[in-house]
Amino acid sequence: MDFELTDDQLALRDAASSLLAAKASPDRVRRVVDAGGGADAELWSAMVEQGWAGVDVPEAHGGLGLSFVEATVLLEQVGAHVAPSPFLQQIVALWALTRSGAGADWIERLVSGDAIATIAWREVESAGDAVSGRTEPALYAPSADVAVVRTSDGLFAVDLAAHGRPQRESAMDRTREVGWLAFDDTPAIRLGDAAAAAGFLERGAVAHAAEMLGGAQRALDMAVNYAKERQQFGRPIGSFQAVKHRCADMLVDVEGMRSAVYWAAWCLAAGDPDAAVAASTAKVWCTDAAKRVMASALQVHGGIGFTWEHDVHLYLKRSQLDQVSFGDATFHRSRLADLLRARLEAGESVV
Repeated sequence: MDFELTDDQLALRDAASSLLAAKASPDRVRRVVDAGGGADAELWSAMVEQGWAGVDVPEAHGGLGLSFVEATVLLEQVGAHVAPSPFLQQIVALWALTRSGAGADWIERLVSGDAIATIAWREVESAGDAVSGRTEPALYAPSADVAVVRTSDGLFAVDLAAHGRPQRESAMDRTREVGWLAFDDTPAIRLGDAAAAAGFLERGAVAHAAEMLGGAQRALDMAVNYAKERQQFGRPIGSFQAVKHRCADMLVDVEGMRSAVYWAAWCLAAGDPDAAVAASTAKVWCTDAAKRVMASALQVHGGIGFTWEHDVHLYLKRSQLDQVSFGDATFHRSRLADLLRARLEAGESVV
């Protein structure tokens, strides 16, 4: 079996990297950060024009008709450039809406970029066609037109244009805006049952893991390049054994992240029975590995890595928010234990 990306997927990755290098350069990202966060309108327009918002939306709904693997390729590049865009939220919300006929009114607007979606994984309460409760701070909620949220028994969409958008909250990751979603018997459209809610959680978890992969790879690249250039005692610091070991450990972590992310993406795209296990595994591994990679990148850069002038802090802060979005490592370890326990009790293999 070939586990490499196909030629078409590699071409998609290269095209995405080129677009983001031009439209989400460090200087452009910093301008968004200095303005308080939010989406870069020009960047988002370029991404929509390339069909990114509908990358895994069926052609019948106006999308490109590709799979979640291709969406993951794009997500990795978004993470690698800390791109200030609602791409992740858009594709996860569109998956929920396209699998349900009830969400048809929103699909065309989201695919075309005329509307923005936000998503939240922490469960709220449902009563008939209404939801109540407060979610975690949701990415791009202050600008979103529709929110897709989970309950204990299903998946719902809320019209934020009618309900009211939340105010922007302060956040350490200033490459994206966040806001609390709070509902009080708010009218909502049911998009699916508990199985749909589980699939929504899994896609969100893998999407954030893919962003962490892209950010970790870029942090590794920056650390290695700095270790080659920085001189100490008349030698590049990369020649010192302690720094070599740091960078080698970072590489092992990043490659483990890559394997976990793309296994999970393939499982979700193919509807494989291991999808739930693969998704939680990817989120656990990427959360833990990203922490180690970012810490090592800071150590290799030394004092400059802690300064506002260097880009390392942008990746560190982005990663920290991704680590807790759609379930942290503790949540997904518990979920994995429940999934594997159920298999054992049914007499199935967990290997």
